[in-house]
Amino acid sequence: MRKLSTYSIVALLTLFSLTNTLTAGKYEANWESLGEYEIPEWFTDAKLGIFIHWGVYSVPAYRSEWYPRMMYLDKKVWSAQGNIQTKDGRAPDKPVTHVHEHHVTTYGPLDEFGYKNFIPMFKAENFDAAEWVSLFKKAGAKYVVPVAEHHDGFAMYDSNITRWDSVNMGPKRDILGEISEEAKKQGLYLGASSHFAFNWSYYNKKHGWDTADPKYSDLYGWNNNPLEWVDDDFLELWWARTKDIIDNYEPDILWFDFFIDKPEFVPYHPKLAAYYYNKGEEWGKEVVLQTKNFHDFKSYPEGTHVWDLERGKLTDIYEYTWQTDTSIGANSWGYVTNWISKTPNRIVDNLIDIVSKNGCLLLNVGPKADGTIPDDQKEVLLELGKWLDVNGEAIYESRPWKRFGEGPTEQAEGHHSEARNADLTSKDKRFTTRDGNIYAIIMDWPEDGTVNIQSFGKESGYVGEIESVALLGYDEALSWGQTDSALRVSLPKQKQGDYAHTLVVREK
Repeated sequence: MRKLSTYSIVALLTLFSLTNTLTAGKYEANWESLGEYEIPEWFTDAKLGIFIHWGVYSVPAYRSEWYPRMMYLDKKVWSAQGNIQTKDGRAPDKPVTHVHEHHVTTYGPLDEFGYKNFIPMFKAENFDAAEWVSLFKKAGAKYVVPVAEHHDGFAMYDSNITRWDSVNMGPKRDILGEISEEAKKQGLYLGASSHFAFNWSYYNKKHGWDTADPKYSDLYGWNNNPLEWVDDDFLELWWARTKDIIDNYEPDILWFDFFIDKPEFVPYHPKLAAYYYNKGEEWGKEVVLQTKNFHDFKSYPEGTHVWDLERGKLTDIYEYTWQTDTSIGANSWGYVTNWISKTPNRIVDNLIDIVSKNGCLLLNVGPKADGTIPDDQKEVLLELGKWLDVNGEAIYESRPWKRFGEGPTEQAEGHHSEARNADLTSKDKRFTTRDGNIYAIIMDWPEDGTVNIQSFGKESGYVGEIESVALLGYDEALSWGQTDSALRVSLPKQKQGDYAHTLVVREK
């Protein structure tokens, strides 16, 4: 029989009372009832949000936010369990035991220094929620989604279920609460993300390691076989922690990482949606549930939630509003010392491409353990904000045109596909509409200063009549003409602005 710590017993008693209190309301826990849900207009209008991967894993700042998993992968464990998921939920191409070796060399053996020992080092002494939210607003974001709890099991909020939270330990501050309060002050919608489901099989355990010590099972979990099916106790614990976030922080957005797509969680899917949507009705606001619905396993019917793709996107317009979540960091979500930031051009192009296909972009930052956001990440955010200051009318509150765009550069589709995408060029265009205008966004400045948009050619099937063509951020008139094959526009001799460039096509 599994032995539970005192804290685990208390948590289970608490969740028993919580899970027996369901919210009645408009929605029932079945897909017929949940089919009445509509994705809120405010979310479709928002287009850009900021994700925040910040937690105890920012202390070692090595490899990625999956450090707490990989530090317990020594050669013996790897040999026995090498087929188990690692970074990004996929089996790796090569062992990651070097993280374990790094940990032992840097901090000591795991019987002396485990992941829990990083918690007192996670002080967040320079964390300023007002400064963060102000930066996100300057970047043009309309919503912010802090990671409430990652796979490591450490809650970044004032939990009623676990002692391992940021109020009791580490920073001794309610991180989610402070960001929530500041987001409301500054007019951003608030989200919260849960990655806790994978805690079931996240930590590897071996005799002598603290992960195998029953005293810490309420952090590291009690499962000793990562390949076992998730049991009922853990499912109820996950449900109680999820409701704790919903009930106490009233998030506008609730985002879930992979692993809740496992069959064991399926009975909770309509239950979760109904509970959360009814809570939104109770709070008097429209809320958004986001899941990855990984690969071919899609338990949430279309339109009953927002489909999220990790580090990937779609190749065409999708009927329902969807979302890409990706990181400024090309190599990590959580801060690491060798963090590599993507260029502002890549971020701008991705935002445009996603929006043209009826999507939103959730862009991640990875703060340092002390609560500061590194300058290179700030620079990307501020450059994105500058671009949106000029071109935002083609993005915010826009809707897709009859086609998303044109051009020779193909984009890959699906989760974890972004690395296969080449940069878009001046020959690539993306289209949006708003207030009767059509926006043709040229993804780079053409060397000869001439733009040819085939989708507006007289023989292209375009049936509108063009009255004018203007360039956002440029006050003078442009020379343009419509031929059988294309709309031909002569841009100013001097390049205007950076990154992509927006033409406003007004019809008679």
